[in-house]
Amino acid sequence: MLFRARSICFTLLPYAALMATLLLTSSHVACAEDSEVRNVWPERPPGKLVELPPEADTTTDSSNKVAGRRLIRLGNVSTPQIEIFQPAPDKANGASVVICPGGGHHILAYDLEGTEVAEWLNTLGVTGIVLKYRVPAQDPKQRWIEAVQDAQRAMSLVRANAEKLKLDPNRIGICGFSAGGETAALTSLFLDDRKYEAIDEIDAVSCRPNFSLLIYPAYLADKDTGALQEYIHVSAETPPAFFVHAYDDGVTPLSSLVLATEMKKAGASAEVHMYSKGGHGYGLRPTELPITHWPVPCAAWLKQLGVLEKKNP
Repeated sequence: MLFRARSICFTLLPYAALMATLLLTSSHVACAEDSEVRNVWPERPPGKLVELPPEADTTTDSSNKVAGRRLIRLGNVSTPQIEIFQPAPDKANGASVVICPGGGHHILAYDLEGTEVAEWLNTLGVTGIVLKYRVPAQDPKQRWIEAVQDAQRAMSLVRANAEKLKLDPNRIGICGFSAGGETAALTSLFLDDRKYEAIDEIDAVSCRPNFSLLIYPAYLADKDTGALQEYIHVSAETPPAFFVHAYDDGVTPLSSLVLATEMKKAGASAEVHMYSKGGHGYGLRPTELPITHWPVPCAAWLKQLGVLEKKNP
């Protein structure tokens, strides 16, 4: 079953005029063009084949809302796909970001941490590519493995098709929220250490992100010691990263803090935004808390990094 979220205009609620000015860099709100969906794998994904019920939105009338709005909780994903949201042609700058929604490796918060993020990136001229990775996780010892395999393949798939998509192969980033933040971080940290056997010419293309946006990433710190997970290794080659976390996040801000600290030690580059309050799972939806203004410094960081420069791919 193919699940498609309806593409909508990304609109900002009036929580700050500064937000609108800096975030949109225009007096008009941009709308995503019609999206394009592609399968990540040519046939079935690597690993054990697990029969799941049909893919479906598991949100019910009693489910929690975010910023007063319903969200899509997409479950039983067995066919990984990317959904490509291109900005308006006159605004496109050639950069792109693969987006990994969160959901604890149980479901995917597909609109909150996926399509809404793509539509925001479109306002910056960046192509947003939402990754629908496999959930629920099948390996209790490596809950991230299927997600990272799908993310690595998606990175190679986008880079291999960069010319057709009018993208710069040297400005392809990755973004993730919560469990998707873990997925994005590990994809950046494993670099070209592919977690599956190459199957075709797509896998001959690098799966290395050029930068990462890690928004309240989860599970990177050991829950008992608070140290970085033992299988995570940081080097000077780790791509630059932008972190957002709340100090009161119940999914522990140590994931951001310890990873950023190790990046500093290794000589890699990072920018960390730690807010006193905010909890977990807010996405880009505006609330009364300052943490939901995080897209403003994020856009500034992307600009400083050179991601937002308009270039002909």
